[in-house]
Amino acid sequence: MQAIITYNQQQYKIDFSKPLDISLSLRGDDKNPVAWYLKAPRIEPVQEGNWVGKVSKGGSVNFNNVYFNPHGHTTHTECVGHITSEYHGINDSLKTFFFPAKLISVEPVKSGGDEVITREQLESHFREGEAQAVIIRTLPNSIAKRSKHYSHTNWPYLQEEAAVYLRECGVEHLLIDLPSVDREEDGGKLLAHKAFWNYPKNTRLQASITELVYVPSRIEDGFYFLNLQPSSFENDAAPCKPVLYKPEKI
Repeated sequence: MQAIITYNQQQYKIDFSKPLDISLSLRGDDKNPVAWYLKAPRIEPVQEGNWVGKVSKGGSVNFNNVYFNPHGHTTHTECVGHITSEYHGINDSLKTFFFPAKLISVEPVKSGGDEVITREQLESHFREGEAQAVIIRTLPNSIAKRSKHYSHTNWPYLQEEAAVYLRECGVEHLLIDLPSVDREEDGGKLLAHKAFWNYPKNTRLQASITELVYVPSRIEDGFYFLNLQPSSFENDAAPCKPVLYKPEKI
């Protein structure tokens, strides 16, 4: 199945039979990625009296409860409601799901005792008007990201000015392969979140941040079309399965 898309007066052809999935799957064991000091998620069969929701144990169907936190266990998309006292839900903020996107690979640099992504680095990879969404793949890119336990690791993060730059470029959807765009322990400042959403001065309610993606190394940097499809949770964030499609100019 192929589609023709016109963007910025240029036509592109994409093949829907060749999706590039950049999400992490959720599993109920210690091989699942974990952040924010949580334990592993749990996926376990329902039990009611003598009945168990597991065919291999005599049940008629497999019928599992799933216990997880979208922010700490899996690829998730969040809206500004993640940092506001008033309620904003991801379903209210994200109304369309298909965007021109650019994938960039960035190796965080040392700053004090931290590793950070700077405005200068982003300026060398992305220019205003290139795309509506940006996916940041951090280097080195290891398959270990698919099962990494991030708590107490002081992961790399975006400097505030880097987030400001993306906002100034008109980027509405930011995706990154880390548990947060901010420092693990920052005293609640959340500088990159607030800068990207322009909170609280002129809050960009339509903008989203997707964290804990995983972009395999075989996927090259460049221009794509992104299908960003969070689950229908009434919450500030929801698990999400972002999928890229490589376009061909016509």
